[in-house]
Amino acid sequence: MEANRKKIAIGNDHAGTEYKFHIMDLLREMGYEVINYGTDTTDSVDYPDHIHPVARAVENGEVWRGIILCGSGNGAAITANKHQGVRAALCWSRELVELARLHNDANILSLPARFISRYQALEYVKVFLQTPFEGGRHERRIKKIPVGEGE
Repeated sequence: MEANRKKIAIGNDHAGTEYKFHIMDLLREMGYEVINYGTDTTDSVDYPDHIHPVARAVENGEVWRGIILCGSGNGAAITANKHQGVRAALCWSRELVELARLHNDANILSLPARFISRYQALEYVKVFLQTPFEGGRHERRIKKIPVGEGE
């Protein structure tokens, strides 16, 4: 099922709230409809409560891509990757974002809000949405990711 290419889901815990609002503004400027599953406050929350809905939306084809944020980005990525068909990539540099799309066909970008600047977060979102999947030899590898398919 091809997701609506103009819908992006976003989720965050308390560490990612500030960046989320800036990312949502950017996405809307780029013409995307944003579905917000994240917290809107800086009060402490449990990241899985806000990341699972993003991963489900990607998994079910309700959205084209997802963006998730937590302090380190690790918990968010680990949570999202529990869902079939989700390839969440934790990225803290432009090159990692490009490679996540080119080689891994990442469909969720996980950002470490406490380790990158707001400027970097916005740049990485743009790169994530504008970089195509290379396919070719990488397609074979992607097909081996689901359990039972490449063992």
